[in-house]
Amino acid sequence: WDLVCGEYWKVPLQHICFMTGWILGYVLLGTLCDWVGRRRGFLLSVSLSGVLGVALCVSNSPTVFLLLRLAQGAALAGVTLASYISRLEVCDPPNRLMVTMIGGFFGVGAELLLPGIAILCRDWPILQAVATLPLILLLSYWCCESVFPESPRWLLSTSQLHRTKRAVLMFSYRNAVCLRDQLHPGQHMDSAYGDDCQPEFHTVLELRRTRVVWRNCLILSFTLFIGTGIQYCFTRNLHSFSTNFYFSYFLRVSTGALSCLFLCLTVNRFGRRGILLLTAIVTGLSSLLLLALTLSRHSCVCVCVCVDLHDGLLLVLSMVGLLSSQALAMLSVFFASEVMPTVIRGGCLGLVFASGCVGVAASSLMELQDKAGYFLHHVVFASFAVLSVLCIMLLPESKRKPLPDSMADGEQRRRPSLFLSHGRRDGLPLLCGRGRPSPSEYDAGSYSRLVAATRLMLSREGPAYKVAAPAPLATGEGPEEEEEEEEEEEDEEEVRDHESPATLRVETRS
Repeated sequence: WDLVCGEYWKVPLQHICFMTGWILGYVLLGTLCDWVGRRRGFLLSVSLSGVLGVALCVSNSPTVFLLLRLAQGAALAGVTLASYISRLEVCDPPNRLMVTMIGGFFGVGAELLLPGIAILCRDWPILQAVATLPLILLLSYWCCESVFPESPRWLLSTSQLHRTKRAVLMFSYRNAVCLRDQLHPGQHMDSAYGDDCQPEFHTVLELRRTRVVWRNCLILSFTLFIGTGIQYCFTRNLHSFSTNFYFSYFLRVSTGALSCLFLCLTVNRFGRRGILLLTAIVTGLSSLLLLALTLSRHSCVCVCVCVDLHDGLLLVLSMVGLLSSQALAMLSVFFASEVMPTVIRGGCLGLVFASGCVGVAASSLMELQDKAGYFLHHVVFASFAVLSVLCIMLLPESKRKPLPDSMADGEQRRRPSLFLSHGRRDGLPLLCGRGRPSPSEYDAGSYSRLVAATRLMLSREGPAYKVAAPAPLATGEGPEEEEEEEEEEEDEEEVRDHESPATLRVETRS
């Protein structure tokens, strides 16, 4: 087809249609994964994408190609989402990041191989057939449940006890942990859920009745939208150094590999929220500095040395911004998968992924308009990057914490306090010491001291607390001296009766 000169606009239009399909697929198939499971959603998406890929190879018009491309994008979104959630839910907290980043390295490797495969194929129908072949091979997962099993976490969260027992037995057998020797394997599930437990499924529409989960989903969708949309501002500056397509392509893929490596080395050590905040700050600063350098280029005339320095700064800031924005995008997706509840993780993560595709489609929209409005695009995304710094402060920390399963678990994922609150502590012996014991810990010494202090307080409030009046002595004292002694005793009793609680606590403590 003629896709050059006056017909070049069809290329970004195809990309916009493709991204639109991904947006629809993330939203619809993400909800489907919460209803039918991760395995069934994955296999359904693989089947649809394989059939649509074969149809794309024989499409005979640009219109048919655009429609098939949109449908295939929706199916591929389901494949990506289901596989991402499945590998996350079968990992323990210390290994979740590494398993996710390994998947990211596989994606980077595929992007590095794609130009070489395209050169070998030389024709787009052959390239489409080569890309569709692995999807057809994945259909063998229909017969091999042990290769791509259903998530036991999702089965247990939706109260599907029979399928949960089967999945746990299969995992234990493959991990060489024998549970068949037990008399009744899985009986703790029966005692916890009961015999008449029915499966319960949830949809993403239940976000309307939440507060914390909805806020976390909205913030992480916003950060992913910024991380994908602002990359166009950095890659556009690379074209001024070289018009070769492969220069900007391989530079972008290389920064993606470096961002994966950066996340592997820092996220488990400094936390998800801290690194997300750092990448947002670096992205915003790089974008603002690039904006200032772009304005200074058009406003003043510099000598040759200043021009070289100016171009060097542009290249460095573009690479740093591209690195931080890709790290921001990847960490936003990973963070969202950890704080969303299992019962609606597919739908929520689909919304987050869809917002990222909107940012990618915005870049293609700029190409469709022949780069008109680039300055406004840059200003808007730079402002959004600065605003996201404030939003990230509202997120919780999920490092080395179990995944939330129910909606109630997701509502408990609130942000940690910025400053440790050192409130006024009570003077009771139980609360003395360096730190308060946790509610689940039992301290026999503190309990015994509390009992002794309580008995002492009760004894002081009882009859033994009052001091009896001394018997009059035959000392020959006059009636006036006896009246003065009685008044002093009454004053002492009034002082004891109105003694402040703080004084009582001090006496009890002594």
